[in-house]
Amino acid sequence: MSVPPVNGVRPPVRWAQAALAVGAFCVQLDSFALNPALPVVRADLHGSPAVVPWVVSGYLLAAGALMPAAGRLADLYGRRRMLTLGAVLFGVSAALCALAPTLPFLVAARVAQGVGGALIMPAGLALLTNASPPGQGRRATGRALGLAGAATVCGPLLGGVLAQSASWRAVFWLTVPFAAATAWWARRADESRDASAAQSPLDVAGAWTATGALLCLARWLEHVGGWGWAVGAALLGALFVRAERRAPAPLVDLALFRNLPYVTLTAAGAVANAATVALLYVLPSALQQGYGWGALGAGVAFSAPAAALAVGGPVAGRVRPGAAVPVMASCLAGAGGALWVAEAATAPSVLVVASTGAAVALGVAGGLALTGTQAVVRRERAGEASGVTKSVLTVTAGLGLALTGAGAGGGTGAGGLVGPDGAGDLVGRTAGGGVLPSLALPAVGCLLGAVLAAAVAVVTVVPGRRAAGRGRGRRRGRG
Repeated sequence: MSVPPVNGVRPPVRWAQAALAVGAFCVQLDSFALNPALPVVRADLHGSPAVVPWVVSGYLLAAGALMPAAGRLADLYGRRRMLTLGAVLFGVSAALCALAPTLPFLVAARVAQGVGGALIMPAGLALLTNASPPGQGRRATGRALGLAGAATVCGPLLGGVLAQSASWRAVFWLTVPFAAATAWWARRADESRDASAAQSPLDVAGAWTATGALLCLARWLEHVGGWGWAVGAALLGALFVRAERRAPAPLVDLALFRNLPYVTLTAAGAVANAATVALLYVLPSALQQGYGWGALGAGVAFSAPAAALAVGGPVAGRVRPGAAVPVMASCLAGAGGALWVAEAATAPSVLVVASTGAAVALGVAGGLALTGTQAVVRRERAGEASGVTKSVLTVTAGLGLALTGAGAGGGTGAGGLVGPDGAGDLVGRTAGGGVLPSLALPAVGCLLGAVLAAAVAVVTVVPGRRAAGRGRGRRRGRG
């Protein structure tokens, strides 16, 4: 007996939507809940201060570098299969993290968790895109991302509470049932793969060079002065392009980078994601160190921008593919202006309101980077496209933190852009005289990204509308 649709959505689409939503929620919850627990982790495991950052960096490097290969694996061998495998690996490695006896063991388990996360997002996005009827995938993906965004709201507070009242290990145990639920939902969805590549093996040379280039790029963005990483990224990137040109079935079809809307939405999404990371770091720091708020008060105030980020996915899912680039440009412009107001704020209320406005725009922009790119590529290679997009977003996320001047020279760097006089003084300096991280450079980045996206919109969207208008005119003339 067939199962009837619910609200017009067929069961296979619901299962795929649930799998993506819960899987993305699991990944987001793990990321946002862990950061407040890191000081407790170091104290409990008696680890070196030099090793502790690798608890986060090891995960991000594995996840970001492996996503292109993971997306293509999903296209070749089945999106449902890869999503299930990723969820199982994520859950098992989360349990190993919870049981970690030493800090190096925890770092190794986090790298394995990053591999699982690399499979979850591209495979989940491609599974839902192909499960949805043509033209309906954007809204289904937007709703799934909206649910996943709830982790942004509750993650930091939940992580802090668990680390203080129970144990940092509870943060990892918390993600295990969500990973299991992701695998369960995925198994109920319809399998899909790229039928045209059924007999094609994985492009191993492309996978190795792409992974190596992304690893080097991520390390360079974390330490911009380390030019050896930049050279490594450039050399491996050149080898990757050479391998893809020669491969009969490339890991990434280089024609993807000639798809101007796709490239624009991906690049603009990276700008938005970096600005989001900066905002999530600067706002709590400014409230606690600049205005003397307690952790609880800052957490409550932080919930407004976090909730604004969460609603971006459903809104982005309602944007037509043809309007995605102009809307992205508008979002980046709005975010840049709001971030600039937040940077200049002299009262905490203004800071929170401006940050919430920026979060609304950044949430829609981040959602468009995923829903919009899936709508402008061929469905059979949706995993490949989502893998590249998610990889770019993940690898460049750390750039947002660098642009704030966090940890740079004892408060110099971007924070130094806030002058000793004027409106930025309260946010720019702590009560103890130290310099807080700044939102000035992320604001400038958003505004520049808005200008470039608007230029692309003029080049691509306006001529398309004129051509469509001429076509309608000819049809009316024939009538």
